Amino acid sequence: MKGVIATWRDALHQVLDVYERKRGSVFVFFPLLFLFFIVLNIACYWWAIYTAFPYYMQTHEASHYVKLQIPVGILGALFDSLSFFITIWIIRRALASTKTSEYVFHLSLDLVIAILATLWVLFVFTFGGWLISLWESVPEQFAQRGSKYTHRAVQALQDPTGRENVKNIYFGLIMGVSAALPTCLHFFLFFLSLFRKCKSACFPPKSPPSSAPQEEPKEPN
Repeated sequence: MKGVIATWRDALHQVLDVYERKRGSVFVFFPLLFLFFIVLNIACYWWAIYTAFPYYMQTHEASHYVKLQIPVGILGALFDSLSFFITIWIIRRALASTKTSEYVFHLSLDLVIAILATLWVLFVFTFGGWLISLWESVPEQFAQRGSKYTHRAVQALQDPTGRENVKNIYFGLIMGVSAALPTCLHFFLFFLSLFRKCKSACFPPKSPPSSAPQEEPKEPN
């Protein structure tokens, strides 16, 4: 396992080196990163809508869901951008650690970010929906919207196989794609390192055949 961790470290170090060499100025990089996450969150939002609840766009609330993409994109991008830089800090701390346990512990903090992202999605839809209700001059109680989405989340945990609950879980997973990118990167690099280590163990590189020393021609007497 130490060999796998060492290979994993090297792969993560290469990724960090590429980021630091290609990033450029933070004042240019951050707006581009923020814009990227806005587009990604809105794309995930519409993907989830049309694959899980397509009939929403055939009701009188269709305009509400069209407007909802604005706070979803902006607030989602805010969380994702901040978590991106937190992840970079975590990676640096992990690579600076000397113990394997410390290395794994630091990278496992991204799982905490993924859990917080789930709670953030609930907040985004609660707060975003409340803002849209003010926009449409049909104000709703913020606490009422919050309890509605919380109730859906609790139902999904209690009965994950229910038809509507499966759709809600799927919707939440799609909306959490952007926040789960760092965790997916860590898993990808880990399994890639594991694959490379197993491959090198099962198929060791062949050493070049050693050429026998040639005898020098003898001079005729």
